[in-house]
Order: sequence, then C-alpha cells, then structure tokens
Amino acid sequence: MKDKIEEEVKKKAIEGKLPCTIARMIAENFGVSYKTVGKAADRLKIKITNCQLGCF
Repeated sequence: MKDKIEEEVKKKAIEGKLPCTIARMIAENFGVSYKTVGKAADRLKIKITNCQLGCF
C-alpha cells in the first residue's frame, strides 16, 4: 500500500510540489490518514502546498 501511495503522490506532484487538495484526495481515495500521505510526500522530498487546514 505504501508503494502505491508514493506512486500516486509522485504522479500528482508538479515540480516537486503537491497541492493540499490533491493530497487530501489521495488520502481519501486510498482510505488512509492525511498524515500517511504527508509522510509519503516527505520521503519523496515533495512539498505540500496551499494547505488550507494545516493537515500536512
């Protein structure tokens, strides 16, 4: 599961950045916490941007 989440984060990231709304969508689609997606982004050195809720 971790690999699939990282793959999706990589695919959706643009120039090393992932918008918060997309990160939340990934978490909801995979049925995991926002924190799980945030950790995947951290491992990939991808920054979460435009975070409205402070989740990441």
